[in-house]
Amino acid sequence: MNKNTITKSVAAVMTGIAIASTTIAQAQTKLPPVNPAELKGNIVIAGSSTVYPLAQKLAEDFKKDGYADNITVDSIGSGAGITRFCRGETDIASSSRAMNEKEIATCKANGRDPLQFQVGIDALTIAMSRQNKFVNSLNRKQIALIYSGKAKTWKDVNAKWPAEDIKLFSPGTDSGTYDYFTEEVFKEEKDASKRRAIVSAVAGIQLSEDDNVLVKGVEGSANAIGYFGYAYYLEEKAKLKAVGYEGVLPSDRTVANGSYKFARPLFLITTAKIMKDKPQVAGYMNYALTNVEKVIKAVGYFPEPAAALEKTRATFVTALQ
Repeated sequence: MNKNTITKSVAAVMTGIAIASTTIAQAQTKLPPVNPAELKGNIVIAGSSTVYPLAQKLAEDFKKDGYADNITVDSIGSGAGITRFCRGETDIASSSRAMNEKEIATCKANGRDPLQFQVGIDALTIAMSRQNKFVNSLNRKQIALIYSGKAKTWKDVNAKWPAEDIKLFSPGTDSGTYDYFTEEVFKEEKDASKRRAIVSAVAGIQLSEDDNVLVKGVEGSANAIGYFGYAYYLEEKAKLKAVGYEGVLPSDRTVANGSYKFARPLFLITTAKIMKDKPQVAGYMNYALTNVEKVIKAVGYFPEPAAALEKTRATFVTALQ
């Protein structure tokens, strides 16, 4: 990479940061634009299958706006993405959950002090095929019966439902969606390792880190049930129906007012050092935080509250000072 190009790229990003610094106290809602055409060097992102559509859309737009080098966005699950990031194998991790204390400690031990930038909100969606005519909503106890394997048929869940075998689909254990789901549904189990093992141990369950595999599986049977990010449901809503959780369906309104209890934050994770050493990474993050409000609903997720997004942008500004 040409040294003058690097200097110019750093200057472009840092100039924008300086401008943002003078106005952040006034609750400026947009960061100064970054010029992707001025940035050089590859970017590697890996992690959440839920965050993937958002990270990929931002990468595509970044390239359309002039960035000429490579951006790799891999969908491997939040846990796997964080592991690769902490090993120093990627520039950015995407995650559908916050990092846990062990992951943060591992990252720091490897010389990476992670910054978790919230970029939106997902409504984890419990879904069934539109072929199913009897399940419209499930409460937490019913879901626990289903995903612990204690209920073998739908009649075991509700005596009025048919004695048809339940077909279970779930994200794999590297998925942040899996972690979030098990933490909510089996909250009485305080031991995190035991809680996480409940779903994966169910006989006959189909686990996959690929949400598209889960979607196709659920679509294929009136007795199948699965859960995944709202974007994947939305893309196939002609064939899928969202199942209410405690009587509440995911929507703009229920996510915004907090009544849908499966709403969860989405993150892009990097470090101040990476962004300072690699101006293309700082540029991508700047671009993402500038444009996320424009694209997040288009990819099937929900914008975070304005105050939370402002805090995220302020963290970015501070990181590069």
